[in-house]
Amino acid sequence: MEWAWSDVPFGDLRYEDSGVASVIHGLAICQYDNSTDFYRFSCNSRWECEQDQVYESIEQAKLELPEQYRHAVVVWHRAA
Repeated sequence: MEWAWSDVPFGDLRYEDSGVASVIHGLAICQYDNSTDFYRFSCNSRWECEQDQVYESIEQAKLELPEQYRHAVVVWHRAA
C-alpha cells in the first residue's frame, strides 16, 4: 500500500550481543486480501524482509516506527 526507501539506512536490527544482524533500507506497509490488519515490513538493501509487525491502521504503522529506525527521514510513497 505504501513504501519508503533510503540509501542512508533507517537503522539496523541487532543480535542479543549487540552485533548488527541486518541494515534496514526499505519499509513497506501491506495488507493481505480479506484482512483488516496492516503489516509493516522492514527490508534490507535487496528488499528482503528482515522483520514485520502487525497494526490496526496505516497511520499506526507509520507512527510506531521503532527508535532504531529513525536515522533517516522516512518519506512514504503510495504503491501503484
